[in-house]
Amino acid sequence: MSRKIQEIRAEFEQASYADYEALFRLYGDDTRVGVQSLIKKYKRRTEEYLEELSRTEHMKYYEHKYEEHGLICGVDEVGRGPLAGPVVAGAVILPRDCNILYLDDSKKLTAKKREELDLVIRENCVSFALGQVEAEQIDQWNILQATYEAMRRALNGLNVKADLVLVDAVTIPDLMIPQVPLVKGDARSVSIAAASIIAKVARDALMDEYDSIYPEYGFASHKGYGTQAHIEAIRKYGPCPIHRRSFIRKFTGEGEMLE
Repeated sequence: MSRKIQEIRAEFEQASYADYEALFRLYGDDTRVGVQSLIKKYKRRTEEYLEELSRTEHMKYYEHKYEEHGLICGVDEVGRGPLAGPVVAGAVILPRDCNILYLDDSKKLTAKKREELDLVIRENCVSFALGQVEAEQIDQWNILQATYEAMRRALNGLNVKADLVLVDAVTIPDLMIPQVPLVKGDARSVSIAAASIIAKVARDALMDEYDSIYPEYGFASHKGYGTQAHIEAIRKYGPCPIHRRSFIRKFTGEGEMLE
């Protein structure tokens, strides 16, 4: 007697990717539309999984290239462009056998996916740390120097010492560890992508907290970036303590925005 379609569906739902092929063979001759639809669905899911495996493996190119150096750390920052809030850097050392899928430039991921991956990264990495520089220091130093400092702070916060750093786009001054700058590194290296994700999740959470302190600016929605609503709020209420004064001068009548 044929198994009920809901029972077959439960089999697929409980199976791993490694089990799908056996289920395809087992139910391949079942002509019921519901069964064939299930097979089609899970074959498509398998194809997507294999494509993701391939993409992720390609993103390990630099980790493999430099693996003889020892522990490789990815570094990236978020928050260079906003009008308010800190610049935050992440540093992540992944294990050599890392099998975390869907790592990518944090801007390409949904907030939900970033939060899911943030937990997976923290649970499976060798070490991670965050570094941040506040708006007042950004105004004093300029955003590039603040970014460098946030990256150095993240690296100094690791509980193990990295042997080589893969960094997104820039070369960090005064760093005693060998480093390799990669343009668009958060889309080319799993380590840099992981750093991008934890930094983005941390900064977004911080801006949500600021939203409860300064609700008139809408930080939870734009995270400090220069949306029209944010600019209008600055003009209406003036700057708050987390605004980067050097970024908002043309909105506050204090002269042109500094580079």
